[in-house]
Amino acid sequence: MTNSTFRTQFGVALALAFATASGPLRAAEPRPGERLERRGDEIVVCGQLYHTTAPVVLWMDPGGYDAYRVERRFAPLDKAGWDESKGEALKSPNRYGLRKGQALTPEQLERVRGGGWDLPLLQSVVDQFVLHFDAAGTSRRCFEVLHDQRDLSVHFMLDLDGTIYQTLDLKERAWHATAANTRSVGIEIANIGAYPIDRPGPFDAWYRREGGRVQLVNPALQGLRDSHTPLHPAREEPVVGNVQGKELRQYDFTAPQYTALIRLTATLCALFPKIRCDYPRDETGKLRLAKLPDAELLQYHGILGHYHIQTNKVDPGPAFQWDLLVNGVHALQKKPTGNP
Repeated sequence: MTNSTFRTQFGVALALAFATASGPLRAAEPRPGERLERRGDEIVVCGQLYHTTAPVVLWMDPGGYDAYRVERRFAPLDKAGWDESKGEALKSPNRYGLRKGQALTPEQLERVRGGGWDLPLLQSVVDQFVLHFDAAGTSRRCFEVLHDQRDLSVHFMLDLDGTIYQTLDLKERAWHATAANTRSVGIEIANIGAYPIDRPGPFDAWYRREGGRVQLVNPALQGLRDSHTPLHPAREEPVVGNVQGKELRQYDFTAPQYTALIRLTATLCALFPKIRCDYPRDETGKLRLAKLPDAELLQYHGILGHYHIQTNKVDPGPAFQWDLLVNGVHALQKKPTGNP
């Protein structure tokens, strides 16, 4: 053995001994300015990233929708500021607020008003996941309506192609479901909506039978991230059903939307154990189709439709497949760790 070989081997052994004595071997430390790669499926909760295994665009990403900004997103740039916007029926420069839950002590409330949420504290407050259809047709149009026109917000928007847009950290109190805002996470699912059976609705502008299948067709689809893959409602014919005592007709959501929603819901149920992976049921186990009484809503922990919270709402509508969502989440929860 040469001296140089001995020195090399000795140096390696010394390094290993030092590492063992001082703790387990660690990966190389990052260099200043080194980029941390993301997979593109992460959501943000209390400033931390969590995987969903679904496509996600955050508010700080190119093409994202930023509900923190005061400016109207789709107004001309020189007319988008608050001075001009407050004359356009907007009442507040902010479209979100602070989760002032009764579970918070005065000391905790003082801490979080500065942004100091951590996941355990947020878990003590959040126990509902509220599903909406946006009645706008696409997430782009949904954000324009909420942010530019109505002083409202929502944590997630789910586009027709299955892309999830997150507009706010989940620590924020989005303005999407009145009494449930403080304790809930909200999502607007792109769908033109449900309409009384004696009204035509806007279906002809959005759905057309082509090549034997019903396909989504509208100029607004050119704004999707994936504007080339044909999109179809999960069921060919419009679904007719009763919500809030009204007979309504609605086309189903798309298969990519259900796939992404299942993965996002599984993520939220994992991060927020108080969100039970189920929907409101009657005494026979069937889906409740009207607003929950206030006292019952106060005690409810789980997944809700907007119509379970407000009598003047019917979303996500009669076409939404609740069992497909819940069963899909349960199947994901049973998969061994590491399976996509």
